[in-house]
Amino acid sequence: MGEVENSISKCRMIFFMPNHIKILITLIVALILNAQALYAAEVDKITVQGNKSISTETIRIFGDVKTGNYSERDVNLLIKKLYETGFFSSVSAEIKNNNLYINVKEFPLINQIVFKGEKADKYLKKLDEYLTLKESVSFSKDKLNRDVRTIKEFYKQAGYYFVDLNVDIEELSDDKVNVIYNLTKGKKAKISKIYFVGDKKVRDKKLREIITSEENRFWKVISGGKFLNEQRIKLDERLLQNFYVNSGYYEAQVNSSSVEYQEGDGFALTFSIQAGKRYKFKKVSINVVDGIDKKYFLELNEPLVKVVGKYYSRTKLQKILDKIDKLTVQKELQFINHRLLETLKGDDIVVKIEIFEGPKFFVEKVNIVGNNITNDSVIRSEMIVDEGDPYSEVLLARSINNIKAKRIFASVASKTLPGSEAGRKIIEVSVEEKATGEIAAGAGVGTQGTTIGGAVSENNFLGRGIKLETMLELSQETIRGKLSVVNPNYKFSGNSLKFSVQSVKNDRMSTSGYESTDTGFSLGTGFEQYQNLFISPEFSVFHNKLTTDNSASSTVKKMEGNYFTAAVGYGIMNDKRDRTFQPTDGHLIRFYQRIPIVADVPTLINGLEFASYQQLGEDVIGSLKFYSRAVTGLDEDVRIGERLHLPAKYLKGFESRRIGPKDGDDFVGGNYAAALGFNVSFPSLLPENMNTDVNLFLDTGNVWYADYSGTVGESNKLRSSFGISANWFSPIGPFNFVLAQDITSAATDVTESFRFNLGTTF
Repeated sequence: MGEVENSISKCRMIFFMPNHIKILITLIVALILNAQALYAAEVDKITVQGNKSISTETIRIFGDVKTGNYSERDVNLLIKKLYETGFFSSVSAEIKNNNLYINVKEFPLINQIVFKGEKADKYLKKLDEYLTLKESVSFSKDKLNRDVRTIKEFYKQAGYYFVDLNVDIEELSDDKVNVIYNLTKGKKAKISKIYFVGDKKVRDKKLREIITSEENRFWKVISGGKFLNEQRIKLDERLLQNFYVNSGYYEAQVNSSSVEYQEGDGFALTFSIQAGKRYKFKKVSINVVDGIDKKYFLELNEPLVKVVGKYYSRTKLQKILDKIDKLTVQKELQFINHRLLETLKGDDIVVKIEIFEGPKFFVEKVNIVGNNITNDSVIRSEMIVDEGDPYSEVLLARSINNIKAKRIFASVASKTLPGSEAGRKIIEVSVEEKATGEIAAGAGVGTQGTTIGGAVSENNFLGRGIKLETMLELSQETIRGKLSVVNPNYKFSGNSLKFSVQSVKNDRMSTSGYESTDTGFSLGTGFEQYQNLFISPEFSVFHNKLTTDNSASSTVKKMEGNYFTAAVGYGIMNDKRDRTFQPTDGHLIRFYQRIPIVADVPTLINGLEFASYQQLGEDVIGSLKFYSRAVTGLDEDVRIGERLHLPAKYLKGFESRRIGPKDGDDFVGGNYAAALGFNVSFPSLLPENMNTDVNLFLDTGNVWYADYSGTVGESNKLRSSFGISANWFSPIGPFNFVLAQDITSAATDVTESFRFNLGTTF
């Protein structure tokens, strides 16, 4: 008690001290606490010592070194700045006689980085972008250790779990070093067995169909799924999780996956699953808040009723939410948001979707980053949402998809940043450029010979999104060449400009007694007249020459000579697809007409195309496509060179220009051509990083009616085929193939069971 009273007494003494004593004590304390800050020395000269590769001036800039007053704190800050550059192994500084002495010891510079053991390894080029040590960059052990970890992890991700890596540092005489990586990646780790444990509720066979990893079997020679890959395992976890949630197991968890090495037998991969209870939709309702007209969302009633009583599915709900987003865009409803509320009640789930007016945001600015070659305007021209517009995540997503559809970037992403004031957002679109030049080669294998072709194209000429393409196709009877230039945004007007020159020579002297040559050019433009309505007028000039011999039919002989045609054409297109790149919903309608202006034999060409897309399930897209053309002679019979043939892409399984009316051995084409195709696409069947699109197709079509009599024979029988096609944007370029089987055909048709195209980029 006495000590407490003593302390209180002392406090009272301090409290009641005279003011001048209080001030004195405060100054003393401040001087003690800020002694370093108060210490200063005048510097009128700066001396840098120990630098060899880095100039004194550069060091002064790095350290922000100037003459003047320096405290001890200033000196310490200078040293810190120089260390942070990463160029120096040691830095010291002191002030003597008004001279600031800076002593540095530089890290050696890297002369060369060498990989031994895997000189031709395809991974080395990819690996380079992840490494911090580069030639002509300062060497440090910290950076080296970091790169060693990066290399090992990189190969592990690729399935090389037994990679061996040693590093040698070769010191050179001029303060430089060579970094030598001794790399042996070993064999890829194979998956010997895949296990599913826990409360899985589903048979293992079904689960194996869902994941991309596969057990190693001798017949899986080209399968990549049999190799252990951490990224693929993570993908498999997500696939399993999505499967269970979309099958009604709302609370399902794929807790973890473990990998265990089995001596001499590869790795065992185990997925742990807790499915939990299975739930059904009891009720799904939409609540539209006051102030928003409910009539805009009446068409949602039907899909809401359909899901009631069905097992819970996140995908089904997402389709409804996507429909809401589409309606808000179509009805031009701004700042409309939605919120999903899910409540568990026994074995059921009650879902409530709230539609409300969210915060009002406007786009302040759109920043484009990552485009070193491509002009900003090429990217901005594909943006649906622009500066000053109301901010819309739906329109931003479509904009990003439009940019992807140009196929000139390796990756496209966006992020939204706060603006300079409340209610404003900044959109940052980042792109990664890729090689846009392509060299492609292709071939078709049919019952009567082979067709080969090649093309050279540049899809981003001058960084302005201009596409240049040359094409040459050779077959037993035909030589086809074409040069085209397409500027999608001519003079930044938003309008396209197209020019092409082409020539086709058909040598059928040995089979049908004639030879024809068509040469000419076309010039056109395209623009958006109204929302989603595009107009594309064009002007074309062509010259045709037909030469015959005595073996030609009388009808063909009558057509011998030179013909000139100048025509105008136009296309009208209504594009209601949700996106141009891999659409999942909506439709596209295009009408085309070519009208002769000056022609020796005037002909009118009409065409109609239609495509409709519908998502059939998670990562499954169905499409229905229709193609038709009609050519009519206004004064005389249609010339052979203008008769119609079905392009191979609309009727797969048949050689191009090898069905329809036939004059002897010659497929002369018809006045009408039409095709109908149904496709089921699986864009995510394989991992996203494989850039693969797989399609099942069913095609039917025909070419019919020749408006001259004589020796012409034809069949009105519908041709049809089914098969599989795949598009793979491989590291070396685009690769696609078609494997088809005809269902119905005419006896005169030439079928084609297999077609492929392979290209490379530059």
